[in-house]
Amino acid sequence: MNDRRPRGARPLRAQDRSGRLAPRRRFSAVALAFSLAFAPFGAGAEPAPPAEPVSAIAARIEQKKDRARLVFETTAEVTPTVFPVADPYRIVVDLPEMAFRLDPEIGRPAKDKRGADDLVASFRFGHFAPGRSRIVIDLARPAKIIRAESDSKLKSPRFVVELEATDPASFAAEAARRAPAAVPRIAQSAAVEPPPPPPGSKPMLIIDPGHGGVDVGAAGPHGEQEKTIVLEFARVLKAKLEASGRLRVALTRNEDAFMALDERVRVARQAGAELFLSIHADTLGEASVEGATVYTVSGRASDAEAAKIAEKENFADRAAGLEPKSEDAGEVGDILYDLTRRETRAYSRVFARTLIAYWQTFGHLNKNPSRSAGFVVLKAFDIPSVLLELGYLSSARDLSRLVSPEWRERAAAATAQAIERYFEERQDPAREQAQASAPAQAVAATARPQ
Repeated sequence: MNDRRPRGARPLRAQDRSGRLAPRRRFSAVALAFSLAFAPFGAGAEPAPPAEPVSAIAARIEQKKDRARLVFETTAEVTPTVFPVADPYRIVVDLPEMAFRLDPEIGRPAKDKRGADDLVASFRFGHFAPGRSRIVIDLARPAKIIRAESDSKLKSPRFVVELEATDPASFAAEAARRAPAAVPRIAQSAAVEPPPPPPGSKPMLIIDPGHGGVDVGAAGPHGEQEKTIVLEFARVLKAKLEASGRLRVALTRNEDAFMALDERVRVARQAGAELFLSIHADTLGEASVEGATVYTVSGRASDAEAAKIAEKENFADRAAGLEPKSEDAGEVGDILYDLTRRETRAYSRVFARTLIAYWQTFGHLNKNPSRSAGFVVLKAFDIPSVLLELGYLSSARDLSRLVSPEWRERAAAATAQAIERYFEERQDPAREQAQASAPAQAVAATARPQ
């Protein structure tokens, strides 16, 4: 969009509301002065800045046969709530909102440093819900909680979680007994639609930076995190589209915050989204695999690698200690629903091909860039949805691009141009119908930049 001038609307400004005070009786003025003179100290002064949240400043894990002990040092005493979660085996530690001033890799020990008898495979931490933080401990095998409490006897406040090996049946029973109430969410319903946009309003795009908070996503060899890379890309993409002024744009998250998969879809639907673009990056065991990939939803994966990628991305809720909802929860299975879903998926494929065409001019595509699988976040039956994997953190070449501001600018520009081209086609009924029904090769040819 270097060839287009920004046409965004001016930001709204708050009106000046500082009118003159009406005249008062002398008695009122005297009474006011008297009350101020004898008011408690500090009244009328600037409000105190909000207290900083408690911080976790150090963490360590001690393991020996059939036992594990995790210690988190904090800046103030906190009381953890700890419970087990099955499938897979995890221990969840819920806390008040905290700042984790820790090395992100501290919970991911190298494979060669893991003992054969270790109970804990890894742990992660971060934001979970408003006012709440969470630590999720991944277990190598079932374990029971034998101690979970704060320890204020020492100089530095800390809380301790001690675990001991147990059998699968006992773990499952304890997980069922201690399961907490679900995190409050607004129910998703196909019957509840957002109010229609004003006549002549611009199309609405929702950009979804994947993962966030306690769910870090993929990790690079030097502490790079998918949740941070995709958020930075999403912000640049949003800024470019807003500068062009052709669309309305919003992010599902604009900070390092956890968001469940179905909540991302609900946010898009509530906003009246006409296109949903989820941004991700990935990691594989093969360092030679590189390049961006564009995914659409399908009941059957296009290939084995696509199935593995979808399985990992769909694990996001479990990574945060949640149990995923059943597929298509809340959707009505009737003929109108089926027709809408078919049309939506056709438009998803149109946009996917357009996006690939623009990335081909930019470069850095995977050798098989168009794939499909059962991504939960793409299953909205009424919103065309596409998932863009920017590249692989396991590839040295991809990683150098993903962390490069210059590459991010160019990749975001190509993506923004593809988005605008897609909406241009949607606004032309004749070309829209042709695109929705045309073979893939024909659409790719017409979608290429002029």
